[in-house]
Amino acid sequence: MALTSISLPSLQKLASGKVRDLFALDDADKLLFVASDRLSAFDVVMKNGIPNKGAILTLASAHWFRVLAERIPGLKTHFIGLDAPAGLTADEARAIRHRSMQVRKLNVIKIEAIVRGYLTGSAWNEYQAKGTVHGLAMPPGMRLSERFPEPIYTPSTKADQGEHDENIHPDDAWREIGDRETARRVQELSLQIYKTAAAYAEERGIIIADTKFEFARDDEGAIYLVDEVLTPDSSRFWPKDGYEVGRDQDSFDKQIVRNWLIKEGLKRREGVEMPRDICEATERRYKEVFVKLTGQDFDEVVKE
Repeated sequence: MALTSISLPSLQKLASGKVRDLFALDDADKLLFVASDRLSAFDVVMKNGIPNKGAILTLASAHWFRVLAERIPGLKTHFIGLDAPAGLTADEARAIRHRSMQVRKLNVIKIEAIVRGYLTGSAWNEYQAKGTVHGLAMPPGMRLSERFPEPIYTPSTKADQGEHDENIHPDDAWREIGDRETARRVQELSLQIYKTAAAYAEERGIIIADTKFEFARDDEGAIYLVDEVLTPDSSRFWPKDGYEVGRDQDSFDKQIVRNWLIKEGLKRREGVEMPRDICEATERRYKEVFVKLTGQDFDEVVKE
C-alpha cells in the first residue's frame, strides 16, 4: 500500500513538498527529510501513490551521495545518514524506516539544475520547432534520443507547489540565483556530477538521458548537492542494451505515468488517480533500476 501522508507528531513539520516532507530536529543544524510514495508528473501530484517509492528514492539517493563523494574530490552533500532521529515513538520510527534521511540544514538555491545528455522529452519538442534547446542552438539534423556532442545545462525555475517550473536560458540563471559566481559554480558542478554519474551508470547498463539536481549554500557560501539525486523521479533512465537513435526508448522512471496521462488527455489535470496496473508497472521499473545501479535487491534491503 502506498504511503501518501506522513504523520510524525513528535516532530515539527516545516514543509510539505510534492514528494517529501521536511521536519525540524532538536539539533538546529540538522533536518529530517521523509520521502512519501506520492508521485508528481508534469508538476502535478497524483491522487494516489506508488508503493515503496519513497524508500526506493531515499535508498537510491543515499547510494549516489556516497558514490559521488568518493568520485568527485571536494564535493559537499547535505546527506548525514539514514538513522531515525531520537525522540520518535516506535510507530513513527517504523513508518519512516528506509524512507527518511538526516541532512544538514542549509540555504536552498532556488533553481532546478537540469543536465541533458540526450535529445528527448521537452527538449526534443523545442528542437523540432526551433532547432534549439532552452534557447541554445543545437547541431542540425539531430534525431530523437540522439546523444548530444557534450552534455548541456538547461536550468529552470524552482516553482512552489501548485505552480509550474519555467525554462531559463543558462546565461540568465544568475537572475534566479542572485549572483553570477554562484550560478557559474552550480552549472559547473551540475555538469561534473552528471558526467561522473553517467559513466558509473553506463558501466551498469543504464543510460542517464537527463537529470535534475538541486543545490544549497551554508552560511560561509559553500555549495552542497542536496535533496534527492539521480533517482527514477528526478532522472530519465534508459537500458543501454536496447538503446536506438530515432525512437522513444524504454524507460526506468515515471515515463509510464507520463505516457498514460498524455494518452488519456490528463496532462496537468489535478486530482488524477492512476490505475492499479500503471502503479504496479512503475513500481517494478523503479525496483529494476535500483538493482542495476546499486547492485542490491530492494526487497532484500528493506527486510534487514
